[in-house]
Amino acid sequence: MTARQQAVTVLGLGSMGSALAAALLDRGHPTTVWNRSPDKAQPLVERGACAAATPEAAIAAAPLVIACVLDYEALRTVVDPAAAALKGRTLVNLTSGSPEQAREAVAWAGSHGADYLDGAIMTTPPGVGDPAMMFLYSGSQELFETHRPILAALGDPLYLGADPGLASLYDAALLGLMWSTMTGWLHGTALVGAEGTAATDFTPVAIRWLTAVAGFLTTYAPQVDAGRYPGDDATVDVQIAAIGHLIHAAAARGIDNALPELLKTAMEKASAAGHGQDSYASLIEVLRSAPGD
Repeated sequence: MTARQQAVTVLGLGSMGSALAAALLDRGHPTTVWNRSPDKAQPLVERGACAAATPEAAIAAAPLVIACVLDYEALRTVVDPAAAALKGRTLVNLTSGSPEQAREAVAWAGSHGADYLDGAIMTTPPGVGDPAMMFLYSGSQELFETHRPILAALGDPLYLGADPGLASLYDAALLGLMWSTMTGWLHGTALVGAEGTAATDFTPVAIRWLTAVAGFLTTYAPQVDAGRYPGDDATVDVQIAAIGHLIHAAAARGIDNALPELLKTAMEKASAAGHGQDSYASLIEVLRSAPGD
């Protein structure tokens, strides 16, 4: 049986789990599915999946088991009673959680004779199966390489390292980046919208600007690693003055300024700590310091 034909089991058929199973079916994998509510399996059965009556039966059906449920508590509720069936199999966990939970899970799986990879899905269900969408994995590299051809059916598999907690850690960090970026875009959209600019007119300009911002990140990353922040492009003190204009313009138009005020506070803390003439990357020193340090 080739990697394209290898059997796979999917535990959990919420919106994301169903999308995972559908992508596997689309690429020719015999796919067994299980869900606590059996009716959710029916659309997949109509596409060729086999519905298992129990988690034990689902796990026994394939050497590779992909789990995607609500959280780690739900995962343990499903797999604990079926732990014996996991022996000799690989569990790929795509359930969202913390790095600490991932590290505990790999130890749990090992104690039951199972291999384990932790993963994070960096897309919404409609993006599953798109080779441009990232799926993050951490744990044994040998295990990852063994199953890479199958995992590629779900999206672009990106291996982060041997620490099983890395996928969850990156997931949290990248979601933070997404929320900050999207909220910044919404704040800007509200600002220009106050004077009649449509979001669809503003957004192409915003996206072009984000391309330039990506270049700033590339410039600042080595500064963060080195702990040196030459302010040869724009200093923190210059940024403080600039964000004042944004806050003034937004306040004059009745736009909530909680986000830019928060950013300004971080900039002012960095300046007060001696980074006023350094680059914006020096704010990492403020972010690394817990309150009271």
